[in-house]
Amino acid sequence: MSGSGRAYLDRPVTDRGAATAAAVRAATHWGLAEPELLRVGMNAIFACGDEVLRVGVPNAPATVSLELAGFLAEMGLRVPGPTRDDVVEFDSARHTYAVTCWERLRPSTEPTDWRRVGEMVRTLHSIDASRLPAGVPLPTPDVLPWWDFDTMLRRATGVLDAGARHGLEEVVERHRGWQAMSGRVVCHGDVHPGNVMMTADGVVLLDWDLMCSAPPGWDHAPLLTLASRWGGDPTVYASFASGYGADLTTDPAARAFAELRLVAATLMKVVAADPAARPEADRRLRYWRGDPDAPPWTAQ
Repeated sequence: MSGSGRAYLDRPVTDRGAATAAAVRAATHWGLAEPELLRVGMNAIFACGDEVLRVGVPNAPATVSLELAGFLAEMGLRVPGPTRDDVVEFDSARHTYAVTCWERLRPSTEPTDWRRVGEMVRTLHSIDASRLPAGVPLPTPDVLPWWDFDTMLRRATGVLDAGARHGLEEVVERHRGWQAMSGRVVCHGDVHPGNVMMTADGVVLLDWDLMCSAPPGWDHAPLLTLASRWGGDPTVYASFASGYGADLTTDPAARAFAELRLVAATLMKVVAADPAARPEADRRLRYWRGDPDAPPWTAQ
């Protein structure tokens, strides 16, 4: 386990052609069906029948993600399982892509069991970090590029109007020193509905690429603003907190992380190179201007 450095994945896949070529090579290597692109983010995710390929540029050997999945399952957490124990690498002009192969989970029509998610996160927070498999990154959140607010605000110069900038800067200034908050535990790093799937066998917690060492409120923060900013079910956090065994609604660290997460989510859209991100950036900026009719945001 590494307590510093970078998260396992902290850069998005921007070259879909190279990611697709990597997936094709891996599918050929493992004798799988032709890959079908499902989505692109920090990983490019491809379906190959009953298996899924994850293509990304990790900051640690990709085998550690396979070892971590096995460890978490042994701890009683329901996580996706790898279906192959080797990694396929593909060199592009800019990056070396790593491809791993995982079970393809099928969503059920049952409501998400957020109480069980809370129980799993509580179990995760109780794990001694020294027990994690060797080589698993466990950085502190301040290394995440999108949480370097001063740099992100500078990058947004010329894009932000005065009203939106004032709203964003007010939150950043109010929570200066958030990096020094104490009481660190092993955190998932990105607990929100997009990383949770209800299956016929129960709820599964997905996407462990941003696992980190942070106060417990780090994993509560995304759900604290789910209803108010993302148009989510207002009962989700209460159910999660019930399973976790504590409601951190008034916890100073959790509140700070929740508000700063909104800043980070906005600035990531504002500075994105993809023109398709602009409409959502504009939607989010209405909130920071104090618009009473600001609509809910549309994507975590």
